[in-house]
Amino acid sequence: MTNSVRQVPDLSQRPRVVVTGMGAITPIGNTLSEYWEGLISGRNGIGLITAFDPGKHDCRIAGEVKGFDPHKFMEKKEAKRMDRFAQFAVAASKMAIADAQLVIDDLNAEQVGVLIGTGIGGLKVLEDQQEIYLNRGPDRCSPFMIPMMIANMAAGLTAIHSGAKGPNSCSVTACAAGSNAVGDAFRLIQGGYAKAMICGGTEAAVTPLGVAGFASAKALSFRNDDPTHACRPFDKDRDGFVMGEGAGILILEELEFARSRGARIYGEIVGYGMTCDAYHITSPVPGGLGAARAISLCLKDAGLLPSDISYINAHGTSTPANDPTETAAIKKAMGEEAYQVAVSSTKSMTGHLLGGSGGIEAVATVMAIAHDIIPPTINLVEPDPECDLDYVPNTSRQLVVNAALSNSFGFGGHNVTLAFKKFVA
Repeated sequence: MTNSVRQVPDLSQRPRVVVTGMGAITPIGNTLSEYWEGLISGRNGIGLITAFDPGKHDCRIAGEVKGFDPHKFMEKKEAKRMDRFAQFAVAASKMAIADAQLVIDDLNAEQVGVLIGTGIGGLKVLEDQQEIYLNRGPDRCSPFMIPMMIANMAAGLTAIHSGAKGPNSCSVTACAAGSNAVGDAFRLIQGGYAKAMICGGTEAAVTPLGVAGFASAKALSFRNDDPTHACRPFDKDRDGFVMGEGAGILILEELEFARSRGARIYGEIVGYGMTCDAYHITSPVPGGLGAARAISLCLKDAGLLPSDISYINAHGTSTPANDPTETAAIKKAMGEEAYQVAVSSTKSMTGHLLGGSGGIEAVATVMAIAHDIIPPTINLVEPDPECDLDYVPNTSRQLVVNAALSNSFGFGGHNVTLAFKKFVA
């Protein structure tokens, strides 16, 4: 009989990987500090959609990025040739690079890579160009349509703007894409393929077609008359998720590379677990067995015990299916320690950024470790009886966070868990 939990190499033989910089574009703030202050203050970024007229839609609410000016990060001509999802990625990456004080030059460019995930890519460009095609003919479509909409362009354009010539790729695993990108970047550094990686997730799918598609699938909240209370993970009155947009980017570095340049270190990434339910295109497997395996694999990869974990940033989508399933998965993987760990869903404030969610939630998890503060789950009034863990309701909590997990699960049965801990020299 084979062991269902794979064996991992001796941890002492693998290079350590640390987080040295972060950037965020979110519905509650367009810098790292604004995002973090928004999280710990319980700021709500969800409201009526303004990007288009949602009058014909059953769902008319979203977590939109407000006041974003791409021209602070790129020339106007460049911005016109990028979809919003790529603009977010380039902007957040430039902020993360600056935060890390990482200079990418001829001496190290080939050692610095980029891995940025997205679930959908340039949906707005596709919609706009389809309208041009139908109304004005095929010869009026933009020659930039394909490079503007394809999912890998967030990573490609980030490399062009930063000069990073190392490994470059894009994970497209639905709502797990951002976390897959961070985990895969971690593995590339551990494997010696890069010394530093610009990684995370981005999404800009709050568009007429994006909202219509998820609404038709009955996945969204239809609480249009009360948008600030629409996203309510683990609450018995939740009725679906709320779409969000934005990007979250981390700079990961091999420890000795970071030390050689005197980098400030926020924390250490120590584990990555990835599984598939192999069950259904949208629904999680009953009991959360696939998600539980991802958590267990991540803990094993990190060399951590359930009792070592202070905080879990939950996938926490506010859907009827996800929240009790994730709760069951945490219980299965953590045992009795599940009742001792603080769990929260920051999606309650930002909405669900789809492929971008793993990026901003990894940022939130590292910031929780760095500042010893747990962001809350807002709008949690009466927990679902099946959701009986400590979800840090409504108010942030001061707590020493030595190690934490971040969960992301996506359509197709993708399950990802990342583990971070305080850096100890």
